[in-house]
Order: sequence, then C-alpha cells, then structure tokens
Amino acid sequence: MIHTKRVYEDPGAQDGARYLVERLWPRGVRKDDMPMDAWLKDVSPSPALREWYGHDVAKWDEFRAQYLAELGANPEAWKPLLEAARRGDVTLLYSARDTEHNSALVLKQYLEGRLGH
Repeated sequence: MIHTKRVYEDPGAQDGARYLVERLWPRGVRKDDMPMDAWLKDVSPSPALREWYGHDVAKWDEFRAQYLAELGANPEAWKPLLEAARRGDVTLLYSARDTEHNSALVLKQYLEGRLGH
C-alpha cells in the first residue's frame, strides 16, 4: 500500500519504506532527524512547474495534469517507488501544508494506477 505523510509527522509502524518526494529539503527539519530510505528529488515536479503552481488551489487541475505529464516522461524517477510498493508498504513524504492538494497525492495516484489499484 502507498501512503502519504507530512515530513513533520512522526513515523508509524505502517509506513514501510519512507521516501522524501520533494525537490527542496523541508524547512525546519534536520537531515539526521528524519527517518527515510531515500530522497527522490527527480520524482517531484520540475522547478518551473512548482514555481508556477505556488500552492494556488485555483491552479490545481492544471498543475495535476502537467505533473502527470512530467511523470509519464520520466519513468526512471518513479520506477524505484513502484518496485518498492510491489514489495511492501511505501510512504511518500512531503512538506506542503495543504494535505489535499500536493504533489505527493498526485504521485500516489499515479503509482497506484501503475499497480492496478
């Protein structure tokens, strides 16, 4: 199963393998203080897309469509996550405040589609 979780939340037993899926390191978090298996910068939205979106919910649908296109063009970035999800639980870590409109949710849905869920 694929989960999403803010980096500021405590790890849980159900997390499984934990991957930071942000291009920028989260503010206020020391690298030594965040348990994770890997930081996968390249699976996150491109800098241009991230800056254009700017967490403006009015742009959500277009952001989602553009990010899905980026994922489709960059399978080498997300394939390690897909392989990990086939082996067990995976948690995608993100730092956005908005828990309903963030790139980790789009990535989760994309990976679940690849898994056939």
